[in-house]
Amino acid sequence: MGIFEAVILGLVQGLTEFLPVSSSAHLRIVGELFPALGDPGVTFTAVVQIGTELAVVLYFRDDIIRIIRAWFNGLPFGPWKDRSPEDPQDARLGWIVIIGTIPIVVLGLFLEGAIESVFRNLYLTALTLALFAVFLGLADRFSTHVKSVSDLSLRDGLILGFAQSMALVPGVSRSGGTITVGLMLGYTREAAARVSFLLAIPAVLGSGFYRLFTDDGTGPQAGAVATTVATVVSFIVGYIVIVWFLKLISTKSYLPFVTYRLLLAAVIVTLLTAGILAPQ
Repeated sequence: MGIFEAVILGLVQGLTEFLPVSSSAHLRIVGELFPALGDPGVTFTAVVQIGTELAVVLYFRDDIIRIIRAWFNGLPFGPWKDRSPEDPQDARLGWIVIIGTIPIVVLGLFLEGAIESVFRNLYLTALTLALFAVFLGLADRFSTHVKSVSDLSLRDGLILGFAQSMALVPGVSRSGGTITVGLMLGYTREAAARVSFLLAIPAVLGSGFYRLFTDDGTGPQAGAVATTVATVVSFIVGYIVIVWFLKLISTKSYLPFVTYRLLLAAVIVTLLTAGILAPQ
């Protein structure tokens, strides 16, 4: 893989990972439309994915440190048993992230075969893009938008965890599924987005490291330079997208993303019908 191709894939990953538009769908389509990009391999995909998620860790570093400290201080055993968290909600957020990560881990391992085969069908991708665009639009329109992150309960965290796991099907979108269900539960736009980012940290990093350590080296390999370039690009672009996205939804609705998803679904179906894209 050349530097140009690495930059393109890094841009696509960074631009789409955190928006409710499905990064997996975009990477699948870009790979089909531009055969020169080819299959970059498991290692490349894993490292670039980890790089993108590090942008989330950097942006939410203060929240993450506070949550981890509160979670440990709230444990009833070990060297922390005599301490108490400064804010019980932070400790609860730690448990919510853990509990909310379980569904995608279990379902990801159980459905691994389908994820690499059946779920990659572009007709299914187009369907999920359009269907969940409608769900996102309805949830955004009719949500009460009253709950904040401090209102998050263990029950809601588990529900949001199952919502996140729907992203195992390309086209759903990890952030899109979580944000949609968060809105349905009555959370504000910004709260739903922030929770989706926090829930994604262990899920995306775990997936990335799993792919990295299970790569036997027999598949396609992009090379160290290309992988590094794509990772840096995705990290920088991803961080910019996070800042922009959170500012946008603090004053605007999710309608632009609903519209974009519907248009993208229509484009995919058109290209499939014309024979430009192959379904599988």
